[in-house]
Amino acid sequence: MRIVVAPDKFAGTLTAIEAAEAMAEGWRRTAPGDELVLVPLSDGGPGFLEVLHAGLGGRISAIEVTGPLGARVSAELLLVDDPGPATAYIEVALAAGLHLIDPAARDPLGASSYGVGELIGAAADAGVQRIVVGVGGTVSTDGGAGLLAALGAVPSEGLRSGGGPLADLTGKVDLTKARERLAGIELVAATDVDAPLLGPEGAALGFGAQKGADRAGREQLETALRIWATATDGAVAVKGGAGAGGGIGFALLLLGATRVPGAQLALDAVQLPVQAAKADLLLTGEGAFDWQSLRGKVVAGVARVGQGCGRPTVVLAGRVEVGKRELSNAGIDSAYGIVDMPASDRGHNPADELAALAARVARTWSH
Repeated sequence: MRIVVAPDKFAGTLTAIEAAEAMAEGWRRTAPGDELVLVPLSDGGPGFLEVLHAGLGGRISAIEVTGPLGARVSAELLLVDDPGPATAYIEVALAAGLHLIDPAARDPLGASSYGVGELIGAAADAGVQRIVVGVGGTVSTDGGAGLLAALGAVPSEGLRSGGGPLADLTGKVDLTKARERLAGIELVAATDVDAPLLGPEGAALGFGAQKGADRAGREQLETALRIWATATDGAVAVKGGAGAGGGIGFALLLLGATRVPGAQLALDAVQLPVQAAKADLLLTGEGAFDWQSLRGKVVAGVARVGQGCGRPTVVLAGRVEVGKRELSNAGIDSAYGIVDMPASDRGHNPADELAALAARVARTWSH
């Protein structure tokens, strides 16, 4: 058999590349004769640049920006000149990612996306014709206010200090300078989810808990984001992807960005449909396979590719929280979780656990 191994990261434990290698290693224990093609992917969140650099080439440019709580952090741009228009690829998690702040030190109300705006400004200064922003995995929930402040939106001081202070905004925010900064540049928001800015599946109520916000904090952020939307453009707040990255998607849409699923962009960059058409099975995965997974993330994208070429798709995950009916509707044939394995069979680290699961699944799917 020919197996395409195309996972996302296993957040907090394995990068997409490490996950692909672990899945392949485990599969080979059971089916050493199978041909395995490793195609690690990203949904726009952490690992976005790594995946695209492997698929597209180009050159990495290092840049220092403002981190989510004000300290300077090291980030990168991926600059690709060929094919097509000169393009800068940005991974917002490098400037505002969860991994940048120790869980005990997180400040859900004060974390800012200002450094993401600095990255976008650096990309514009590089003279590119197109900027693609991978949106996901952030520690901030400021509706992209910091991003816009870094590009020239005013009042700057009211926008750069996180989501909480947005509740004190009065009047309209002026985005003129921010928009002028990107005049003539095509802007693309490659989001990890298609969630709106507000509501139960929005930036604060839907994702704030992941960033350390308790219930009261999430409600406070929701109120602040409503005020922020009113001060900018409430009609944009309801668009799919506006809630991605703690609302960074909203800021990009305010700047005129076109939204695309981050996973789809990565799939196209590595030419997954071409690889899938030559395969017998697609093997994908992520740390937690839950409701968010079906809102534009990697596993859903891989399943669509599998459906398109008539190939089965199997998901390996740390845990599976999606029912059989939802699996079927998404075009996924089966899903398996590490937590469902006997503890004695799991191994001693995340890579070993994933490899052990892959070895078990291969007994069913390899032939």
